[in-house]
Amino acid sequence: MAKKQGLRRKHVPQRTCIACRQKTDKRRLTRIVRTEDKDVVVDKTGKQNGRGAYVCDNLACWQKITSKPTILSAALKMSISSEVLTKIATHTAETAVVNNSNR
Repeated sequence: MAKKQGLRRKHVPQRTCIACRQKTDKRRLTRIVRTEDKDVVVDKTGKQNGRGAYVCDNLACWQKITSKPTILSAALKMSISSEVLTKIATHTAETAVVNNSNR
């Protein structure tokens, strides 16, 4: 007798926000990457090479990682400069504008 094969549920990768520690689908989080040449960038594709840290699109989480650089430093295992924090804060403003226009 052959077994009936039901529809299999597709695996959805889960990641944890470094600020609020909530687990969420990987696609719903924004990835911050430390590249091989020690640069820190916001990875919009989620596929860039390097060590990554995930942040949810909650404005409070973005403010927390920019006000407490030790959170991001620990996740990326490097010291974070003020220039990098400025770059991330710029992305925070863009994200907040996008999220507010969707509501």
